Amino acid sequence: MRKWKRGPLALCLLLGAASGSPVQPALAGDAAAARAKVRTLCQNCHGENGVAVLPGAANLSGQQKEYLVAQLRAFRSGSRQNDQMSIIAKTLTDADIENLAEWYSGIKVTVEMPK
Repeated sequence: MRKWKRGPLALCLLLGAASGSPVQPALAGDAAAARAKVRTLCQNCHGENGVAVLPGAANLSGQQKEYLVAQLRAFRSGSRQNDQMSIIAKTLTDADIENLAEWYSGIKVTVEMPK
């Protein structure tokens, strides 16, 4: 379980596996804001559960929060370029970036070695 570090409330997410299990935040607030952003901006490419639905889109579930924050900020500033992400990231606030990174980093990923 991860704790939200921003905002007046300490939020915890209990997230399902990348298989699409329902997500059940412990409290409403930033998790709800993150889910709303995911549904409007992210899920068409990266999926609500962080498993990419388009070829060439990154899987985000289980990625480290710090990495996601850094990459979203890089897209927003223009230091990292991608036709889609550069446009989308420019619309994100710092709070949006923190919420999205918390959302996707909190999704459990199961790894299975090839046989």
